[in-house]
Amino acid sequence: MNVALSEAKSQQHPRTPSASVDVEQAEAALLEHYPRLVRLAYLVLPPSLARHRRVLAAHSLVQRALPRGRGADAAEPLPAQRSGGAHKAVRGASGGSADGAAGAGRTVNRRDEQGSSAGWAGSAGEAYAWLSTRVLHAALAGQRPRRIGSWQVRRPRSPRPGLFPQVFGLRLFPRPGGADELALDQALSEVSGAARAAFVLRGLEGMTDGEVRRMLADAGVKDPVMALAEADGIQAPAGSKDGSLLASPEFDPCSLQARPTDLVRRRQHGRAALVALVAVVVCGALLGLPGGSWGPDGAAAPPYARNPTAEKALDPDALTRVPAGAWKSASRADFSVWPARGELKGNQGLLHRALAVWARPGGKVTVSATRGTPAGPPVGPPQLLYAGRVAGASVVLLHDGLRIARYAEPEGAKEGGAVLDLARTDGAEMASAGALVVSRSDSNVRYLTAPWVTKAAEVDLLQPDDDGRRLGQEEDGLLASVTGPSASLRECTRWPGLLLTSESSSGGSKRRLYTDLGELTSVRLTSGSPRSKPREATGNGARTRLAHTACGMRALLAGGVRSVNSWRFKRQLLPEGEGVASWSCTRGETWRGKGAQVIGGFLPPTAESGEPAAITARAVDTPACGPRQPHVVSGVPWKSQAGNWYVLAAGSKKVTGIEAKGQGKSGPSGVSGSRTLTLPAKKGAKVELSARLSNGEALRPPH
Repeated sequence: MNVALSEAKSQQHPRTPSASVDVEQAEAALLEHYPRLVRLAYLVLPPSLARHRRVLAAHSLVQRALPRGRGADAAEPLPAQRSGGAHKAVRGASGGSADGAAGAGRTVNRRDEQGSSAGWAGSAGEAYAWLSTRVLHAALAGQRPRRIGSWQVRRPRSPRPGLFPQVFGLRLFPRPGGADELALDQALSEVSGAARAAFVLRGLEGMTDGEVRRMLADAGVKDPVMALAEADGIQAPAGSKDGSLLASPEFDPCSLQARPTDLVRRRQHGRAALVALVAVVVCGALLGLPGGSWGPDGAAAPPYARNPTAEKALDPDALTRVPAGAWKSASRADFSVWPARGELKGNQGLLHRALAVWARPGGKVTVSATRGTPAGPPVGPPQLLYAGRVAGASVVLLHDGLRIARYAEPEGAKEGGAVLDLARTDGAEMASAGALVVSRSDSNVRYLTAPWVTKAAEVDLLQPDDDGRRLGQEEDGLLASVTGPSASLRECTRWPGLLLTSESSSGGSKRRLYTDLGELTSVRLTSGSPRSKPREATGNGARTRLAHTACGMRALLAGGVRSVNSWRFKRQLLPEGEGVASWSCTRGETWRGKGAQVIGGFLPPTAESGEPAAITARAVDTPACGPRQPHVVSGVPWKSQAGNWYVLAAGSKKVTGIEAKGQGKSGPSGVSGSRTLTLPAKKGAKVELSARLSNGEALRPPH
């Protein structure tokens, strides 16, 4: 593990001019830097687009970036200048260099480098800065969440096909690169558009973190700091240089290869399209005939063929409706024993529209699915969980045994504005089936609780002694609004939790703690060593640890997380008699079984209640700190009150020794025969950590 420390002051944005750009300046800058701007757009656009469409979209965005009109009358003001404030940053890296846009495992925050990029001064530089901001804004515009009333959907959108340059009979794509380029493209496809933009601006344009934040803010990104934090987690190929990879021909949409479409089958496709068009017209005429008992399909796409099995899944009368109290005699309590609830559970038209949209969502339907969730239709009639009115929308919750589907339409609109959300729930049990999200707005969440929940309260996880605010519970199980967590990296003054009291089939009761991480399902919070069965995080010790680790769960938002377990694996006596520090490990398990995230934490004894622990390690898709590998070792740089620097490290129960190898001239080296290590060091020292287990195996920090 490499450990490094630095302090820096952020600089004023060097590329924010105070003048205006007219058409002549913008045209000159666009012609001069056209390949550079197109490459920027190509890298930021969603990689889910086909390479042909992505190339055309990049050219389209750049060509439409010029201001309208001519002369001074058409001049548009540039973004206003912002000033940065001074701050301290402590960062660390694990398993490699601590520098670069794709450095792995940073400890706390990043640095704002001083200086500015060359070539941006003068009117030509101002014009290019203005154009690049417009291109970046347009490339990110299709990936921002879309809002329909109080509903927010995060599915990315590509630019409208009608705005592309038209190319018929050909497919255009950049020249293929090597394995490193392919690995980098795959890494970029797994993060958000804002994170890709931050990574590209830093690696391709050579911008500092302060410049990237301001550039993203001018392009309309709501939380540039979160984008930079997500960009830090992009794993570039080992030994590669980010700048050279981003500048490779693999990502050059101006140097293209052309290939024809399928010449042999093109005429066959034309005839097939004509036949399909006739079939659609005939089916549409037949479907328009009277005789249907459910009414129109709303926002669903038209059916192309009659299929008895598929039509059975669209029949509201065929829905599974579990009676109230069935969970008390069931062999297993999960979503399959939830009763059908809600004031609209008998509305045949609404239920049919929800089923039809799930089976074949139309072009006006916004569909989103959590990571690893299949988006196909149900194989048979699903189970009805809820149908009612919430926050100005008609909402239907369905369950097909593997997934939860939430259908919502604004009240009074039956053909437009519908939303379909899907979430994986296979393998659920009573603890993980405590509540489902029915409605989510900017700052409020409405839950539907399980039938065994008798009481509910909202608590602040940053306050260990908070008993909570009692939440009203309607007869159908719908709770009053709960405050949603903030995704901001700068503001973490409160983190809401949901405390549910459940009745057991034997007559007892049990309290469980949940939180909202952007999923349809509430996320269960547990505590305890992974070597034993996790306990509910409701005790004093668990709540105290949560108060210091809850803000770190921002990294788990919208990751398909099922449960989060946080435990303390070691306490360490600090040098110079400054007390005892705590080491913790937080692991977020997902519904899909892979992609679990691990966050290591270090808490000095002077930390106040609710103060976030310093992040010492971060890893994705690793067995560390979990039941399959319940061992962990971690390290952090630490400064005493007297101003002396140390490298501290600690390991879990089975660790018998820790070794630190210095990196560079200032890095200290040493070996400890116990579960802790303390080495005097200099500011900015880098070390590589390893540990030895009782069975002789080697152990390294999560990476």
